[in-house]
Amino acid sequence: MFGLTVRFEVRPDTADAFDALVAQTVPLIAEREPRTLIYTTHRVAGDPNARLFYELYRDRDAFEEHENQPHMHRFAAGRQSLLTGPPRIEFITFTAGTGVPVATDA
Repeated sequence: MFGLTVRFEVRPDTADAFDALVAQTVPLIAEREPRTLIYTTHRVAGDPNARLFYELYRDRDAFEEHENQPHMHRFAAGRQSLLTGPPRIEFITFTAGTGVPVATDA
């Protein structure tokens, strides 16, 4: 499996627009990306302008496929003016957990 977290800092005046853009994008990920195992978005307690994404893919190729989807290109372009700066991305290695779908070749 291949995973990452992404932290976005949104401008206070654009938080609702960012959340709307996310709400448009996530259903497309669920519908069109079977090798994206988990894609969750979160608000951060105590920091109303922060958004944290947790993403888990079957493998690195699935992540690359995700990044090249038209809906992700629209998301990347649409978020630019809504953020205070570039997102903070951390690549992570899954070690253990519950509720994680089993990655298969299907």
